[in-house]
Amino acid sequence: MNHEIILIKQENYNQNEIDKSILRAFEYFGGLGKFVNRGDNVLLKVNLVAGHSPEKRITTDPSIVKSVAKMLLDLGAKPFIADSPGIDNFSRAAEKAGFKKIADELQIPCVELDEPIEAPFAENLAYNKIKLSRKVLEADKVINLAKMKTHGQMLLTLATKNLFGCVPGRLKASWHYNVGLDRVKFASLLLDIHALVKPAISILDGVIGMHGDGPTSGEPYKFGLIAATTNAPKLDFHLCKMMGAELENYPLWLAAKSRNFPECELAPEDLYGDFESGFVFPGVKIPRTRSMRLLPKIKFLERLMTSKPVHIPEKCVGCGRCQEVCAAHALKHENRKLTFDYAKCIRCYCCHEMCPVKAIKFQESLLVKLLSKI
Repeated sequence: MNHEIILIKQENYNQNEIDKSILRAFEYFGGLGKFVNRGDNVLLKVNLVAGHSPEKRITTDPSIVKSVAKMLLDLGAKPFIADSPGIDNFSRAAEKAGFKKIADELQIPCVELDEPIEAPFAENLAYNKIKLSRKVLEADKVINLAKMKTHGQMLLTLATKNLFGCVPGRLKASWHYNVGLDRVKFASLLLDIHALVKPAISILDGVIGMHGDGPTSGEPYKFGLIAATTNAPKLDFHLCKMMGAELENYPLWLAAKSRNFPECELAPEDLYGDFESGFVFPGVKIPRTRSMRLLPKIKFLERLMTSKPVHIPEKCVGCGRCQEVCAAHALKHENRKLTFDYAKCIRCYCCHEMCPVKAIKFQESLLVKLLSKI
């Protein structure tokens, strides 16, 4: 019986080498035909958080997308590339990230995930009436092409969180506002979206990912990894450990554990491939915006324990995207100066995530600093 996860060493984005690794991943699970039928409309859900060039390592690398799309075409399927950026114009973002070039070359669609409709009722969800893009719900299959990065709000953004892009446009901001400061509640929403989308397979681009102040303002990190799985949450939990982070600080794991998900029980036999059991990537910088494990014990101190976003005026270009994306209306932008209302701020860090010039940083709370020394 095959394991649920394959981890493949991949040192670069050479297209021929990428093709070999992607083919190996599919063949491990019984071939692409196990997931997709001839004639299927297959949505390739990329990571297009915003319009960034591939060299910044913020978005899924085009070589990964091209490889999967070509194999689908050879099978007789009908792939299309899709996502919903947080704030950027989709066409410009897709062009900058290299996805439009791939789509034009292969003569396949590259489209925005818009047209929100309510997903069909499903059992055992934490939330009701989740609206996803019509294109997601009407696709015959979804293949999840995620990026391996750290994340200021959610610690890590891997395979499961990549599917949050199936929520169209500004509805993302509404969800951030609705769950407020509670990362575990937000993570539970991510688990629900994963259950609704039901990706046929998830493939993670960790050849060169990101650490530090991810998902957009961190530094590139060469993980040298392509991962594939039929169980995205379980892959994410294993990668959490491999990146040197603690599961007890990972909101996605805490949410899954609170709901008694079997994926929380990790074992070496879950994994197959080129990395030794217990391997940990050295020197990965994990965001420390607060201590998750202490929150349930001192809930009333939650806001005080959470790092806050602060402005770096000398880097600001005055684009105003931070104010535009703020769901809580907690900041005001005038003449390249930001004024934060921290009483309103829900610490979603969308302002940090969408800033194109890294002009917003985290200011760690004194309480987190003190607790980290205990």
